[in-house]
Amino acid sequence: MIDPENIYIGSYTGAPENKQNFALKWANRHGLIAGATGTGKTVTLQILSEGFSAAGVPVFMADVKGDLSGICQPSEMEDFLVKRANIIGLGDEYKAKAFPCAFWDVFGKEGTPVRTTVSEIGPVLLAHMLELNDTQEGILNIAFRIADEEGLLLLDLKDLRALLVSMGERASEISKEYGNVSTSSLGAIQRGLLRLEDQGADKFLGETALELTDFIRTDMDGQGYINILNAVQLMNSPRLYAVFLLWLLSELFEELPEAGDSDKPKLVFFFDEAHLLFKDAPKHLTEKIEQVVRLIRSKGVGIYFVTQNPQDIPETVLGQLGNRIQHALRAFTPKQQKFIKVAAQTYRENPEFDVADVITELGVGEALVSTLEAKGTPSIVQRVLIRPPASRLGESSDSAKDMARKASGMDKKYEECIDRESAYEILKSRAEEKAKQAEKLETMKPAKKSSGRQSIAEAAIKSAVRAASSSLGRQIMNQLVRGILGGLKR
Repeated sequence: MIDPENIYIGSYTGAPENKQNFALKWANRHGLIAGATGTGKTVTLQILSEGFSAAGVPVFMADVKGDLSGICQPSEMEDFLVKRANIIGLGDEYKAKAFPCAFWDVFGKEGTPVRTTVSEIGPVLLAHMLELNDTQEGILNIAFRIADEEGLLLLDLKDLRALLVSMGERASEISKEYGNVSTSSLGAIQRGLLRLEDQGADKFLGETALELTDFIRTDMDGQGYINILNAVQLMNSPRLYAVFLLWLLSELFEELPEAGDSDKPKLVFFFDEAHLLFKDAPKHLTEKIEQVVRLIRSKGVGIYFVTQNPQDIPETVLGQLGNRIQHALRAFTPKQQKFIKVAAQTYRENPEFDVADVITELGVGEALVSTLEAKGTPSIVQRVLIRPPASRLGESSDSAKDMARKASGMDKKYEECIDRESAYEILKSRAEEKAKQAEKLETMKPAKKSSGRQSIAEAAIKSAVRAASSSLGRQIMNQLVRGILGGLKR
């Protein structure tokens, strides 16, 4: 089963002497694993991961259903697996085997915590995660620009919140230089951050940030580590899941050096539930994904999309996937029948059968396979029985997973969450200093002199006194006049 140049996938249906291999040399030309639910995609993903690991190629994959952790344990050699091994001519060569695994979890529950910073995510992916419109995305871009110019590190959500509050206080000043910054748009971004925090993104955004080289490792026996991201909880937040994988892909593209032609990839990346990567993605983001997929193979990285239907992948990306494993598709509606015909046309024809007919007839664990061969040309599509995995099907035991985590050595490095000085602390310090200066200036001001102007209350009192005085004076004068006149009369 172990071949330094090929991965053994299975044998032709009805002709076990004909083996279907997958050349490692062309593994960085990307691939597709497609098929309806329950047709065997997960097992195919597992046997490919085993093959890459055995060849010394590290693997990353997301476990969206929680049933891939068994790779760290040897197979229990169930009867149906042994039966499949005998049918395809594997016989006594079928041996149980465990593979080195590193378990990861964005939320830090079922694996080593995975973190990155707000700055590393960047405004484009963050805007997609927050579901912002163009205007709000533009303001988010301004926020990142201000952070760069003012030396403000954006590490976690509270850093970004603090910056947005500061921008609101300086909105008129910022608007003069960068364009209108409205309080309503700032408020929409803030509300988006609250939703993101409710989804658990505060666990993902922060430090200690992941070093991608920790995904590209081999064990003491030269086997590639299989990095398994527990995505069961993460799938409850599809946008967070998609953005995490897109960020990971873009970081690999930016950080890895050119690899040139090699006998095998540096790393193989499996994207399960691949349709989520493109769902509701704006055009500029889809174009970015297409560009990365096209260019990242020169960095020695192979990308494999796992989805139910090939139509879930944009044509511009689908055209770059040279290695294809197509499990059964169902055709209950005219639209589904049309999709199957289109899918069949993407394969190099086999004169022995009609691809469109066979796609609907495939049994569980059976697939149509076409891989790249000499000079990178697609092979004639073959109907193949997929080999049984050497590792355990389904979940691993808790004890086996704990042993694998200890052996990987990643928990010690990433378990602690670090909160160093960044935008939040700097802006808070600036605000406190500004308040102190204002208070100091207030105490230094001289006491105010009387302006000589009467208050409304003072004027009212004086007016009343004048009125009272005037009335009393008239009374005295009248009495006096009356007295004098009276005296004259007498």
